[in-house]
Amino acid sequence: MDLRDCYVNFGGDYDEVLGRLQREQLVQKFVYKFLDDKNFNLLKESMDNGNYGEALRAVHTIKGICQNLSFTKLYESSNAMTNALKEDDYKKAADMLPQLSNDYHQIISNVKEYESSKEE
Repeated sequence: MDLRDCYVNFGGDYDEVLGRLQREQLVQKFVYKFLDDKNFNLLKESMDNGNYGEALRAVHTIKGICQNLSFTKLYESSNAMTNALKEDDYKKAADMLPQLSNDYHQIISNVKEYESSKEE
C-alpha cells in the first residue's frame, strides 16, 4: 500500500494535501502524527460528560487538522458536528458522533496498515 492508496481508502484527497505540503515525506510525517492526537478521545469523553464547550474545542481542532491534511470524509463529519455544537444542538451533535467515530477509525486503521507495510 502506498500513501495515495491509504488516502483513497479512508476518503481523503491525496493530491490536495500533496499540493499543499509539496513532499510526500512531509505528508507522511503529519499523517503519522495524527495517530498520536488526543482530540478524538477528548471529544468522546467531553460528550459523555456533557462538557460541550470542551467537546466543541476538541471537534473544532479535529476539523482543522482534517482540513490541513485533506482528510475529506472526517473533515465533513467533524465540520457538521462543530456546527451542531456551535448551535447548542447537543442531541444532534451526539447523534453525529457514531459517524464521526467511524470516519476517524477508518483513518487510524488505514494509517496503521500503511505504517506496517512500510516497516516490512
